[in-house]
Amino acid sequence: MDAKPSRREVTHDRIVETASRAIRRAGYQGVGVADIMKEAGLTHGGFYAHFASRNALLVEALERAGQDGAAHMRRRMAERQAQGASEFRALVESYLSDAHLGGAEHGCPVAALCSEMPRQAPEVREASAQRVQGMVSLVKKALPANTPASTAMVVASTMVGALQMARALGDNAQGKALLKANRQSLITQYEPSGG
Repeated sequence: MDAKPSRREVTHDRIVETASRAIRRAGYQGVGVADIMKEAGLTHGGFYAHFASRNALLVEALERAGQDGAAHMRRRMAERQAQGASEFRALVESYLSDAHLGGAEHGCPVAALCSEMPRQAPEVREASAQRVQGMVSLVKKALPANTPASTAMVVASTMVGALQMARALGDNAQGKALLKANRQSLITQYEPSGG
C-alpha cells in the first residue's frame, strides 16, 4: 500500500505543477518565483524550503511538463489508433491538432519553449535537451523499424516548427490551415504502408 504523501510533498508538487503550466504559457523568462508561489496559493517566503534556486524549479517544472505532455499525447494517440489510424498518423494528427494549437499551457514543452532553451542556465539547457531527445524518440518509435534516425529528427523538427508557426499565426483559420498542410505533408511522405 502506498504511503500518503506528506503535506510538504503535496505543496512541492503543487508548486511544480503550477510552474509547469506557467513555463508553457509564458516561457522561462515569464516565470517569476513570486508569481508561481502566488498562483499556487502560497507565500513567496516558502519557496526556498522546496527549491535551492529558480533554475532548480525550472528543471522540475520542465520535467513535469514533459511527462504531462507525453501522457496527454499517448491518450490522444490511443484514441486515434482505436479508430484505425497507424501509430505514426495518430502521432501527427494528435500533435498537429487544432486543440494543440490553442493549448500551449497543457501542451508540448518543446514547442512552447524551444526558442528560449539555448539561453538558459546549464541545468535548464540539459533538461531541455532531454525533452527534445524525448520528442525525437517518440517520433522514431512511431515510424517503421528500419527508418533512419535522421528521419525521426526531421519529422520531429517539422512538427515542432509547424506548431510554433501556427501559434504565431494564432488559433484561427490561418494557424489551422498551416497545421493541416503539415499534417497532410508528413502523412503523405512518411505514413507506413497500410496505415
